[in-house]
Amino acid sequence: MRIALFATCLADAMFPPAAIATVQLLERLGHQVEFPKGQTCCGQMHVNTGYLKEATALVRNHVEAFESANCDAVVAPSGSCVGSVRHQHAMVARRAGDEGLATRAETLAADTYELSEFLIDVLGVDDVGAYYPHRVTYHPTCHSLRMLGVGDKPLRLLRNVRGLTLVELPEAESCCGFGGTFAIKNSDTSTAMLADKMANILDTHAEVCSAGDSSCLMHIGGGLSRLRSGVRTVHLAEILAAQS
Repeated sequence: MRIALFATCLADAMFPPAAIATVQLLERLGHQVEFPKGQTCCGQMHVNTGYLKEATALVRNHVEAFESANCDAVVAPSGSCVGSVRHQHAMVARRAGDEGLATRAETLAADTYELSEFLIDVLGVDDVGAYYPHRVTYHPTCHSLRMLGVGDKPLRLLRNVRGLTLVELPEAESCCGFGGTFAIKNSDTSTAMLADKMANILDTHAEVCSAGDSSCLMHIGGGLSRLRSGVRTVHLAEILAAQS
């Protein structure tokens, strides 16, 4: 299968190991991965802060970049960005009066997947041959959980990682408080939500907190670092790509 990597802004600019691990994992499973060079921001942060007009050009660029790749599927290490593609892009195009772009966006969205759902729902794989000898807890990010409905797919993958001890996170489905610009505009509320999330992570005595979105890991990891807790944050893709 030819797969187009939707790297996302955060992976490109700040957390490239998540995107690199996604490529390594998919290639190890026998698939060809392409990187459409025309990809930029998908426009999620513009939409979420009310700049729909400005987001239209980004939606158009995203559709054109991935259409030109002519791949069987688009995969991203981000439930948040895939959620934007599925639930915002066609809406943005229609609000701009471009029905043709909206239709193209819907077609592309139908073939766009978050990593864990692609592995399980499309490839039918829940054991990717990973080895990661650490005590890990998993934070299900809001967009993957509520917008995409990935359910327990990430946990199914983690349970099959050799050497890994998976510990349940208390109040796992509670938001970590990031929410993109929410963390900036509502910093006090965000900080309080983060404090609760960190307390629950520390209660697990895990070495590693994992998630499917670099954005949430950035938020949680920053807090854990300031506490000097010793707990690391590692993207799900990096764990699944790890081998002995």
